[in-house]
Amino acid sequence: MRPTDGCGPPADSRQDPAVIWRNRALRLLDHVPMPIAVCEFGGRILIVNRAMAAEFGLLPGQLRNRKILEFFALRDSSTLQALTEAVRLHRRSRYPARVSWSAVDGTERHGEMTVDLVSDAPEETPNLLLSLRRLDEPAGRPVTPQAGPRPEVSPVEARILAAAARGATTTQIAKEIGLTPDGVNYHLARLSRRWHLPNRTALVARAYATGVLAAGAWPPEPAR
Repeated sequence: MRPTDGCGPPADSRQDPAVIWRNRALRLLDHVPMPIAVCEFGGRILIVNRAMAAEFGLLPGQLRNRKILEFFALRDSSTLQALTEAVRLHRRSRYPARVSWSAVDGTERHGEMTVDLVSDAPEETPNLLLSLRRLDEPAGRPVTPQAGPRPEVSPVEARILAAAARGATTTQIAKEIGLTPDGVNYHLARLSRRWHLPNRTALVARAYATGVLAAGAWPPEPAR
């Protein structure tokens, strides 16, 4: 396989050192097992690693300059609205999006695309850094929460749920936890998708029902 079949062109000893290090970083990206792509805000693919291209049985060069939505279907159109609003307000945050796509064997796959807005300066139109996580459960299939062992949550997620149970606003939670408001919303969105629940009221209710939050404690706190 030629070196140019990966993310970037081969380094040339006569090139500028910055270009050489850029090409080395692109080669390193090719060895990352998680599917990753970088797109313009309009969706044109700039960089894609081998893991992402392999989802479609292609080489990275065959995806460059094509539109990312040629390959993925968004399951929630609100993601595009959130990204547009983030660009308008010069936010540089992370957004989860449920997606589906046709794999190389023709089967429909489902996953979560994490979208990071990245740019060198706040006033610039950002690029989109996309990382794909495949999900075992097809998107959109209704799932009824089952009683059982306490679900796995991170310490940060547990603290966010406890603050939400006290009635704290997103801004108040962000200040308490040490995150941005967008970071709090990101964690809540991930919990909503993982537990298949529509809002933070339902998240808090399930956190108590499954023992994530300590029963009978006020102010609310994570279970020990």
